[in-house]
Amino acid sequence: MNAAIVVAAGKGIRMGGTEPKQFLELRGVPIIVHTLQRFEQCETINQVVLVLPADALAGFQSLAKKFSLRKISRVVAGGPTRAQSVLSGLRAIDAAEVVAVHDGVRPFVTSAEIDRVVETARTSGAAVLVAPVTDTIKEVLEHSIAQTLPRVSLRRALTPQCFRYEILKLAYERLSELETEGTEVTDDSFLVERLGVKPIAVEGSGQNIKITGPEDLALAEAILRGQ
Repeated sequence: MNAAIVVAAGKGIRMGGTEPKQFLELRGVPIIVHTLQRFEQCETINQVVLVLPADALAGFQSLAKKFSLRKISRVVAGGPTRAQSVLSGLRAIDAAEVVAVHDGVRPFVTSAEIDRVVETARTSGAAVLVAPVTDTIKEVLEHSIAQTLPRVSLRRALTPQCFRYEILKLAYERLSELETEGTEVTDDSFLVERLGVKPIAVEGSGQNIKITGPEDLALAEAILRGQ
């Protein structure tokens, strides 16, 4: 059995307004529902743990019923950081072979992409969906460009990021210590890499955007029109 943790516990302050960004609508459907529907349609995920802001838990049940979201096994409250929200979701999973962690505001991941990353993690232990870097990337030190990094070896980390359950659980055991030290935990792969595990990169689509600001919302509408 494989599980997914869909993290949507943020307040969306960069979007502006009072509505958390995961509940803003694209063509009449909340962003988080678009995302969850991708997991409903994929073959490799058996259950979904959804992580939401604490004040959104009570109201989500009616939304799940309205859109026939049948794979959701638990809805839990998130923490003050993304990593702590993932940990809340991980604690809600008793057992699984592979756990997929996905940002709730990435509604354009495809079910086929999810299946590919899960299957890769099942055989290798860890896998991350990535996309090519199209911009030229500069390393900047003290306001000066130190070097230009070769794009051929660079990728943007997307989600889902998938791991065998025992690997992800072990990786998160040091989260509190790292955050106390002030270490920025940018994604789940970062924690797993610290164990000496090298996740496999699975090529995905650049359309798998993370909706964080108004410009992303406009791009999301354009992507939907194209689909």
